[in-house]
Amino acid sequence: LVIETLREVDPTRKCFRMVGGVLVERTVKEVLPALESNREQISKLIEALAQQLQAKGRELSEFRERHNIRLLGEEEPKAPAREGPEGGKGGPGGVLVS
Repeated sequence: LVIETLREVDPTRKCFRMVGGVLVERTVKEVLPALESNREQISKLIEALAQQLQAKGRELSEFRERHNIRLLGEEEPKAPAREGPEGGKGGPGGVLVS
């Protein structure tokens, strides 16, 4: 918003900028390039942090799968149904009944 506002202002007009907790008087033509470079650096940093977040998410998922870690309330992964000794699915499966 500040960059857009300063683009429409006379470049020789004085403006004030906070540098290290000190208010410094500069001209618009001195401040505008610094603000634009700061914006570019911030956008690059956001992209890098987003990539790091995705990488850590994948790493966390792999770790959870490798060590069989589940969160509270999370269902246990279902194993594929195996056929019982009778050849049918889900039968008594080895239980002796007299």
